[in-house]
Order: sequence, then C-alpha cells, then structure tokens
Amino acid sequence: MPGLTGRPSMGAAALAGIAAIGVAAGAVGARRRDLGPAFHDVASELRAPLLVLGHGPTGAPQPIAPESFTGMMRLTSQGRVFPRRLGREQVIDSGGRSLRLWLYETSARRDAGPTGALIWMHGGGLVAGSAAQDHALCSRIAREAGILVVSVEYRLAPEHPYPAAIDDVWAALQWIRMSAPALGVDTSRLAVGGASAGGGLAAALAQRCRDEDVDLAFQMLVYPMLDDRTGSGGVDVPGRGDFVWTARQNAESWQAYLSHPSGEPEERLWAAPARREDLAGLAPAWIGVGDLDLFLDECVEYARRLETSGVPVSLRVEPGMYHGADICQWARSMRDFRAESIDALGRALRRD
Repeated sequence: MPGLTGRPSMGAAALAGIAAIGVAAGAVGARRRDLGPAFHDVASELRAPLLVLGHGPTGAPQPIAPESFTGMMRLTSQGRVFPRRLGREQVIDSGGRSLRLWLYETSARRDAGPTGALIWMHGGGLVAGSAAQDHALCSRIAREAGILVVSVEYRLAPEHPYPAAIDDVWAALQWIRMSAPALGVDTSRLAVGGASAGGGLAAALAQRCRDEDVDLAFQMLVYPMLDDRTGSGGVDVPGRGDFVWTARQNAESWQAYLSHPSGEPEERLWAAPARREDLAGLAPAWIGVGDLDLFLDECVEYARRLETSGVPVSLRVEPGMYHGADICQWARSMRDFRAESIDALGRALRRD
C-alpha cells in the first residue's frame, strides 16, 4: 500500500490532494456508471469528487495512498469561507522526546475562567495525516463550544507502531491535567474526540483513562476506526467501504499499526478499542457514522455494547453518507451531522 513505508511531506500531501481533486472533479459526472451500484445509494448532495478516490480508470476499486485524502482535508480547511483559525503551536516533553500540540481557544474563553477541554486526534488510518488538516474544525469547536481544544501530532505507523500513538495522546492528556491552572481548564470537564483513526484513538484513550482512574466527561467519536477485524485480509464488506476508505486500506493500515495482520489475536490494552470486553464505566459518548461507511457495523456494535454496559451513548447513522463525507459542508445533512457532534460535546462540558 502506498504511503506505509515512506510518507511525503505535508506539501506533497497537499499536492496529492490537489491532483486528486483536479482529476476527480472532471470525472464524477462521466464515470458515475463506473462507480458501481453503490453510487446510487450515495445521498445526491454528497456525490462529490471525493467519490472517485479509490477507483481506477475502469471504475474498479483500487487502494489509494492515505495522504491523498489528507491533502483534500487540508485544502478544505484553508478556504475563505472559514473563520480565522485560532491554533497556536505548543511543544511539550513526552518521555524525553518532543510532542507537538496545537491549542485552540478564543479570547473570550481565556477571560471566562476555567472551562472544559477537548483532546482531539486527527484521522489518516494511523499511518498518515496531521493535526494541520483539522485547523478549521478545531477552531470551530473552540468557538462554538467555548472550550480549549488541544490537537495532538501523534506518531504514525509503520515507523511508530502501537503503542506510540496511544502513548502520545495519553501524554497530551496528562500535560493538560498538570497544566490546568495555567491553561484555565477545569479537569472535571475533559473530553476526548477524533475522526476516523482519531476517533479510534479517542475511544482507546477513554479506555485508558478508565483503567488509570482518570476522570473523563465525554467521548466525541466521529466515524471511529475501532475494530481491526473489519475487512481483515482486505475482504470487501458488502455495501460498506466502496468509497474513500476501503477494506484493503483498512487491513493494511491496521497491520502497520499492530505489527501483525489484522484480525489475528490481539489482547494488548488500548490497541483496538472494539476488542475490549468490559466497557462499563467509560465516559458518555456520541458516535456518528454513515450507512455506506466501512465502519458502520463496528460503530453500531460499539454503541450497542456501551449502552448495554450502562454507558450513556448517542448514535447517529446518516443515510447515504460515506467515509469522511462531512467535509462536504455545502450539504445540509453534513452541516447537521457536524453540528450535532459539537452540540453534544458542548452540552457534556457545560458547567451546571
């Protein structure tokens, strides 16, 4: 799979995204028949150039480099329609190595006294991506929820397999807790969140918080990557993963992170969140996913298991939505999808 053994610079990723958009923009209309029957299940307002990613010249599904999707995410965060970004860089020490964070907050929040905080983790299949791709989203969350958002530049596989990523986001959480007075953060109102692989890391971090007796108020899980057994061996899941993120990509990314083929026995704590048997005592969660997403079944099952374990959970399954489609903010359904996640977070972290 391209991108696993050598990732391009973010500049190269952005160029890959530009190239993908340029090719796709002229192809969707002409190739809709080639995209297969699943195309007709896509909501009409989401039939965007992004759909062509993962499909070769004949329309047959093909693996794509994760950095192509990352480049598109970065480009959507840099348009003029978005408000000015609030992020500032912070480098902390994490076990003798430097860990880069991005902090987002409004001046009003700093003047308001202690507020809640969100530790955010970007997507990219655990093998690609950067905090930079979520600058606009993190800025929006900081503005609308009135909280501090801390986005983590965690290490990526295969150069840094498990447990590097979970150790990095844990270090970020510990830094926030220790620095809470200076940051103006109420440690009783901490949340974790992320999209795709970042959502899976957020779920794993929530599990680690429970195991380490660290209070956590909320999990914001946006189409999270939870289960390495989904599409193990690259076997297609009928009706799922036809667009953007395929079973083959999923299997290869999990293998890079876990250092063994996906679907093989895995008992290490926090490696694959869906593998955990006991979910009791975890923080309340919001989980959102599309019904065409490869992760649909694992997200629905995880929500069911949380509920059965007594954990408050809200699940949104969006009809006609494929993986990552919430970048299509021109679509009313995707504006509502994203707004619901932020509203749920805000309510969870609001002072009584």
